[in-house]
Amino acid sequence: MVEHTRTLGFKVAFALGLGTMIAAGIFSLSGKAVASVGSSAVIAFVIAAVVAAITAASYSEFASIYSENGGGYLFSSRTFDNSLLLYAIGASLFMGYSATTAFYLGTMDHWVTEFVLPPAFGLVGMSDVHVPHGIFGVLTAIGLGYLNAQGTEESGTFQVLITGAKVAVLFAFIGGAFVYAGPTAAVGNFTSDFVFDKPGEIISVAALAFITFFGFSAIAASAGEIIEPRETVPKAIAASIVTVTILYTFVIVAMVNAPVGNEVLQQGETAMGKVAASFLGSPGQALIVAGAIFSMVSASNASILAASSIGDLMAQRGQAPRRLSRIHPEYNTPIWSIVTCTGAIVALIVVFVALFPAGEGGIPGPNLGLEALTGFANLNLLIPLSVVNAALILSRRRFPDIDRPFKVPAVPFLPILGILANLALVVTLPLEGIVIGVAIEAVLVGAYLVWGGAPESDDIVEKTTPAHTLNSHLSTPADGEDASVSTADRYTVLVPVSRPHSAKAHARLADAIARRYDDNPVVKLLTVTQSPEQTEQRALNNVAAKRAERIIEELGELEGELASEIVVEGHISRDVAFDILSTARDDQVDRIVMGYPRDHPDIAEEVEYDAPCDVLFAGGFDQTRSLDSLTIGAGGGPHHEGLLSLASSLADGGTRIHVVDADPIGDSGTAEDLDSTLAAFDDRSNIEVHDAVTEDIAGTLVDVADETNSVLAVGASRNRVLRRWVFGSTADRVVRRAKERDVPVLVYARSTGLPGRVESALFTPYRYALKVKARA
Repeated sequence: MVEHTRTLGFKVAFALGLGTMIAAGIFSLSGKAVASVGSSAVIAFVIAAVVAAITAASYSEFASIYSENGGGYLFSSRTFDNSLLLYAIGASLFMGYSATTAFYLGTMDHWVTEFVLPPAFGLVGMSDVHVPHGIFGVLTAIGLGYLNAQGTEESGTFQVLITGAKVAVLFAFIGGAFVYAGPTAAVGNFTSDFVFDKPGEIISVAALAFITFFGFSAIAASAGEIIEPRETVPKAIAASIVTVTILYTFVIVAMVNAPVGNEVLQQGETAMGKVAASFLGSPGQALIVAGAIFSMVSASNASILAASSIGDLMAQRGQAPRRLSRIHPEYNTPIWSIVTCTGAIVALIVVFVALFPAGEGGIPGPNLGLEALTGFANLNLLIPLSVVNAALILSRRRFPDIDRPFKVPAVPFLPILGILANLALVVTLPLEGIVIGVAIEAVLVGAYLVWGGAPESDDIVEKTTPAHTLNSHLSTPADGEDASVSTADRYTVLVPVSRPHSAKAHARLADAIARRYDDNPVVKLLTVTQSPEQTEQRALNNVAAKRAERIIEELGELEGELASEIVVEGHISRDVAFDILSTARDDQVDRIVMGYPRDHPDIAEEVEYDAPCDVLFAGGFDQTRSLDSLTIGAGGGPHHEGLLSLASSLADGGTRIHVVDADPIGDSGTAEDLDSTLAAFDDRSNIEVHDAVTEDIAGTLVDVADETNSVLAVGASRNRVLRRWVFGSTADRVVRRAKERDVPVLVYARSTGLPGRVESALFTPYRYALKVKARA
């Protein structure tokens, strides 16, 4: 497994925490906090900082032990054994990070509609245009999700520069207040505005302000990339919390000295921008607005990364759909976890900001808005943080001898204080946010209980036999010797083998394909023995070892005949398709060649849908069959395009290509464009076109292949989502007909992402509609 490269030093780790904390919280909550409790807002922010610091200390100790990514979910999983508890923590943190991002972007949406759009619309004479609530937050969430899916991330130097810009914006705001009022008057106004008769409101403000300090978790969540994390993480967390607390104190001082009425401060989300105008005028306000929006967007990006990391880790541990741990073959990101996180953020913005905003607008129903969203986010953060404090106490007892470079003092008393403080903040959160948060968590836990979870990824596959290499280039390793072969920069074909007697035919086929792309390719044959429940492990080991040995014996007859380096490996797995796909990703293979499993077609379908590369399904091959002659149809679609690429490469190597141009009669099919198929071949001297008018396209393809003694190759169906219920599949009919006539057949499935799947699902209804229209 490839390990994370540690590249982040203290300066970058400190900037990461500081930059994540300087986000929507201070820009959105400071005005309402001062309007509620005056200068005592400082006390509220300090209380939130102290509560955060207690849990941050627990995070620091855990991070000094487990220097990996994952944060609170990882720490809990290393301490507790209860899968339901761990699931609840992971789901809550995932929703907490998503809701935090939704809060940031919802606040940004208010700033854009309040400060950016009016002058922009005024310049073009569109001052009366109404923009729906939340639209800019939703669009930004989708954009950030797209960037994260592509692997876009800030370098260490850029992160430092971003954080420096955020701090500079706050200094400009604070400096404007002191220049406007004068240092002495500013301090005097601040000290005279304390409120001591509203302890409940102070605690409520502290509960809402907690979200501004949760950025410390971003440091712990990135421990896998931090240099010397055992020392760097605790120092960076402590330094960032202290620095942010000081900055926020001066922001409150500036807000208290604002020459605006209390009604402006009560506006909450945009109050700071209007206060900036009173200090600095229009240019200064523009600077603050730009800095605030940029801060919210950059902090949102970090929160999306944290949430998707938790989704990825939960999937690996079998506590979320395994698809969430799927790594994109090109961008190397947990694509489905990012998509899920982005969807959750968009849903939260739509519900809290667009449909049920506080005040005017929206549809009839509850008044939610950003304050309720803050409560929802904080609930989903504070509860898991309480569990992390409890985990520290249990960890000290269960693992007393483990090395702890950083140790929290006064354990268990300080973590207990953290638990009580977290719970005290929870009970003061907005009721709407608590109710929605509890309801969603109950639904998620209920769904998990119904589902039951899945095995951890590391527990699904066991490599039972060492890799063996057989070819003319290397000698066969001794028994028990691992002959691992590097596949880096080499064209690699993975051949899953369910029956040893098919190994030679499929190895020859894979070799014939691989040699068209590389002078020194690798063909890896993988045999997977499925592990049923309640089966003795020793018996399975014997079965797997014998299957691998049988395959090695079969391939021994091909010694010196194949150009590829042949590798054989045996696994035991509880999920055969998962094993095949994991091996393909880990080895970064370029193509998969496999047969259709006779007893388990679901394996073939899962591999087809989720493979990180193109897949060829082979049927009817024997060890004597070659690719000297190939029959294809004049088709269309992404799978056919992939097939044409392969056919073109084979043609360049001397393969004779027979192209069937079938003109369907009546409703038997749709005519395809022959010219687009022929355009894929540069040299047409070994291309032969067969024209046919037919009611049975599948039968005609098989007939031509049989007559020309060639292999028949077709693209996989684009309508597999619907084929069983509505439309049928030409590819499946070809497979059945070819089997009846003993014609070898290849079905080509190109790797497709989410857009390709949507296109495939819509393609068949589209073609069907064209037929209906043509008959009308």
